[in-house]
Amino acid sequence: MPDLLIELFSEEIPARMQARAREDLKKLVTDGLVEAGLTYASAGAFSTPRRLVLSVEGLSAESPTLREERKGPKADAPAAAIEGFLRSTGLTRDQLEIREDKKGAVLFAVVEKPGRRAPEIVAEVLERTIRTFPWPKSMRWGTGSLRWVRPLHSILCLLSDEAGSQVVPVTVDQVTAVNTTEGHRFMAPGRFAVTGFDDYRAKLQRAFVMLDAVEREQAIWHEATTQAFAQGLEVVPDAGLLTEVAGLVEWPVVLMGPIGEEFLGLPPEVLQTSMREHQKFFSVRNPATGRIEKFVTVANRETADHGETILKGNAKVLSARLSDARFFWENDLRTVQTVGLEGMAAGLAHVTFHNKLGSQADRIARIEALAREIAPLVGASPDLAAEAARVAKADLQSAMVGEFPELQGTMGSYYARAAGLPEAVALACKAHYQPLGPSDEVPTDPVSVAVALADKIDTLTGFWAIDEKPTGSKDPFALRRAALGAIRLINANEARVPLAQVLIKHSVRVFLDLYYAGHAAAVTKLDADLPDDIRQEAQTRMEGRLKALTADEPADVLFFFPNIEKGNADLLTFFHDRLKVHLREQGIRHDVIDACLAMPGNDDLTLLVKRAEALSAFLKSDDGTNLLQGFKRANNILAQAEAKDGVEYSFGADPKFAETDEERALFAALAQAEAAIAPAMQAEDFAAAMAAMAALRAPIDAFFDTVQVNSENPVLRRNRLNMLHSIRATCARVADLTRIEG
Repeated sequence: MPDLLIELFSEEIPARMQARAREDLKKLVTDGLVEAGLTYASAGAFSTPRRLVLSVEGLSAESPTLREERKGPKADAPAAAIEGFLRSTGLTRDQLEIREDKKGAVLFAVVEKPGRRAPEIVAEVLERTIRTFPWPKSMRWGTGSLRWVRPLHSILCLLSDEAGSQVVPVTVDQVTAVNTTEGHRFMAPGRFAVTGFDDYRAKLQRAFVMLDAVEREQAIWHEATTQAFAQGLEVVPDAGLLTEVAGLVEWPVVLMGPIGEEFLGLPPEVLQTSMREHQKFFSVRNPATGRIEKFVTVANRETADHGETILKGNAKVLSARLSDARFFWENDLRTVQTVGLEGMAAGLAHVTFHNKLGSQADRIARIEALAREIAPLVGASPDLAAEAARVAKADLQSAMVGEFPELQGTMGSYYARAAGLPEAVALACKAHYQPLGPSDEVPTDPVSVAVALADKIDTLTGFWAIDEKPTGSKDPFALRRAALGAIRLINANEARVPLAQVLIKHSVRVFLDLYYAGHAAAVTKLDADLPDDIRQEAQTRMEGRLKALTADEPADVLFFFPNIEKGNADLLTFFHDRLKVHLREQGIRHDVIDACLAMPGNDDLTLLVKRAEALSAFLKSDDGTNLLQGFKRANNILAQAEAKDGVEYSFGADPKFAETDEERALFAALAQAEAAIAPAMQAEDFAAAMAAMAALRAPIDAFFDTVQVNSENPVLRRNRLNMLHSIRATCARVADLTRIEG
């Protein structure tokens, strides 16, 4: 069975496209080979800046002959039907077979497709792959019609086995497949022939080309960390930069250089960001001081002076870049020292957050008010939380963040310290954006938590007010991320936040802000279903009253604009949906979450998660599984009886009507469970409540084994149905088990 080697050699492929291109090449070619009837043992894709490579091992030499039988019309069918069948099969009338079946004589076509040799199939699949390759961006050049990421110079396509290798005849525009390739552009120019993948890889290595991107990453990181360690330093990890740099070089040569003394006073994040974004340099840190003192660059060639000239050139360019950064830093510090951080933030009044939601300053005022309300719920000082909210976004007006937007928040913490603000305020400037993703760190400082929650809730209520909700896979304002961030903030800090109350209060605050900031159109859209007379009355009464209305008194606003309340309920559902996704990723089933969401207090996410975790653990135990079956049996019998009789059996069962020991034992177990469950639920000790519920398992099993619920005696039947209601009611204090599947 032959092996296949493909190399598509071009001008430099952007590093960000290489990983996807490797996978696309592998999928398109192997899928095409399989569809054509070939099989293979394994396949591997590789890339360098100038080449995409695919190696396929154990490829079958030819596709199998296929025999297909197709049933046609009856032998005496109209001529038009038979002609249509002949056209679809490509056969003539005398090539059809007549077979008898239960409906009479039927025409059958037997079509044989002879197998094809691998070179023919490979040529067809490869040409189609090249012409339809899904580059994010592509270009045409010369006179051909081919579009490729950069000009395609050569195609290497070889099939090799024990007998030797052969070039697969592929031609795309003016490029015809050959058995040669090129080494390093500068260190080993010129073409050379190869006979297979092993020969190809070995000769590339000798020609100063490291084929495997992962191998290049490992070589870069090993050499960089070794050089840093030899000088008592450490390289700042940056996986994204490492992958990018490995895609820029074919023969990585790691060089370490110093940063000018005049720049060492810049914040480490500034140095790291400037070097990464502009120069693709790694930062080298002194672990004793935390300062960034050197840089690592990766050249694409070895030089006679061991990289000295390269380092000098890089250091010169870096000095110019860092001079700009130092200017921004010093200019921002002068602004802070002159007008303070709130003075720096004053310009945000002229920065639009969203054309329907006002300016950044409008938003900051709302966040400040909400942070003050949330602060006591998370153990923070309301005054500190309000102060932090006022300045948390001030660095958006700084020159440094204007140059490096990714430093927003980070620079705010430095400027807050420079302004002499409390450390809690400085921490909140950076942390209020967090968590930015599912793996990002969650703030724990109370002031940071208060401001971060206020920031995310204001985002959600604002966009809900203007009806800009996520739809399907579209979420342009990252509202799902904001909701998940709020959920993680609440749960990680075990905060007791009455979310429904917080959302409705802030929704009213957003409404008032929009109404009096001239964004009434957004409010009108929210409540477009109001009758004209009601709207007119609302506008007349609100002119003199709404300005004085606070979020603690939302009744009048909700009376005239009921969609605020409906929108709030919808937003709470959105939170619950995000929580479901979050908990499912932690292994908690969706029906368990639904059973807990059906309980009172489901806007307290900390309480909700504790209940869901306890219920999930309980249902995984034997007691939980068996009790669930007993509960469902009791609930089904009760529901059928209530539907049949048209009454609700919830008047309390009386032990004096118990006839059997099992019946009396269940009465006693229910009383004991209720006595234990009530204080446990009061203490929010769900594990204890479920342990008490588990004690019902054996009495319920024994009851159903020995007692006939639907007795012919109407008094006994009614009493036993009321007992089943007691089972349902007792379990329902913990969770709505009717929502549990299975």
